[in-house]
Amino acid sequence: MNDQPQVRKYTTKDKEFWRMMGALVCASLITFANMYFTQPVMPLFVKKFEISSAEASLSMSLTIIALMAGLLVFGFLSDRFGRRRIMDIGLAFSILPLIVMPFLPSFEALLFLRIIQGFFLAGIPAAAIAYVSEEVAVKSIGLGIMLYIASNSMGGMFGRASFGYVADAASYEAALYALIAADVVLFLLYLWWIPSSRFFKPSKRPFMEDIRGMAHHTKNTMLIPLFLSGIMMQGAFTGLWTYLPFYLHGEPFEWSLKTISFLYFAYSAGVAGSVIAGKLSERFSKTNMLMAGAFFFTSGSLLTISHSGGLIILGLALNCLGFFVSHSLMTAIVNERATHHKGGASSLYLFSYYLGAAAGTTLTAFLWESAGWTGVALLTFMAIPSVIWVGLSGESNKKLKLFSLLLRKREYK
Repeated sequence: MNDQPQVRKYTTKDKEFWRMMGALVCASLITFANMYFTQPVMPLFVKKFEISSAEASLSMSLTIIALMAGLLVFGFLSDRFGRRRIMDIGLAFSILPLIVMPFLPSFEALLFLRIIQGFFLAGIPAAAIAYVSEEVAVKSIGLGIMLYIASNSMGGMFGRASFGYVADAASYEAALYALIAADVVLFLLYLWWIPSSRFFKPSKRPFMEDIRGMAHHTKNTMLIPLFLSGIMMQGAFTGLWTYLPFYLHGEPFEWSLKTISFLYFAYSAGVAGSVIAGKLSERFSKTNMLMAGAFFFTSGSLLTISHSGGLIILGLALNCLGFFVSHSLMTAIVNERATHHKGGASSLYLFSYYLGAAAGTTLTAFLWESAGWTGVALLTFMAIPSVIWVGLSGESNKKLKLFSLLLRKREYK
């Protein structure tokens, strides 16, 4: 007789579930604070290194491109060597470059370290959701993933806001030391709380089979609009927030970077909105809520063209609300429309999402320099046709399924 207790997956009733969530929140805060900390201080880079705004934006775009490469590598490795190992390595090696950054002699050296950092920052997003899905019971997975995704936004928000504030109040180097200290504390908490993998099974599938599965989705007319929407919305969103410090730091506003840093708390509207939208989509459909998200996204951007500080703040909150509502719904729609290789479809959407972020960070510089803030804000209108295409492709698929069903019924008669 086997008296050994049966190993079961964690639920919200288990303290291990909450330790796991606490660990992943710490990991998220490290990952997304480290990814975006240069965004609010780009005007400082322009002065410190005597470079253009387009060159300063490379501190973001090259990091994101390196992260995209890391997603492909670590996604493959995590399927074969375990989620925990990849997450641990990714976090540790994404913190190490920060230790050298206060002493760098040139902007080129900073870019080199940001590329290395970006590659290892992919460790968490490449493995975290798969880790939760393997270790958590089905009834608790939804909450676990929602908490993880919400902490992604919180990490980016606090990283931008706190780094920009300290850099302006003290110095860029002081802000780096503060970020290093916070990262080390969060990393130790992560190691203390994170449970070991118990249900991981190494994949024996060849790498090329994964690639072929992902390539198949690029021919799916139901998914192509979602991938393009991810590129366009994230490109416009990242572009707007990248050049916001240049806009408000200059005339006629001349706001301090400390003040501008507080504007990143507008991201909290997006965090709350994505949760509410998930509930409402059960009643009004995901595509209808996606249209509403695109409306808030673009109308919020229009308000930022105003020279009223109050309207700009309201516009930024609406912009974040619309973006995160749209992003969370598009993630869910991708999962619904992919009939197989769902992991590959999600990876492709995530890849297109970060491709938009990388492109929006640097390419928007040319729009900023030629058309000013109005051009940057109006770029968000790219979202409208792509989101309409998402809706139309869904309706076409419903009609096709109905037509196929009617044909089958007719054949049986």
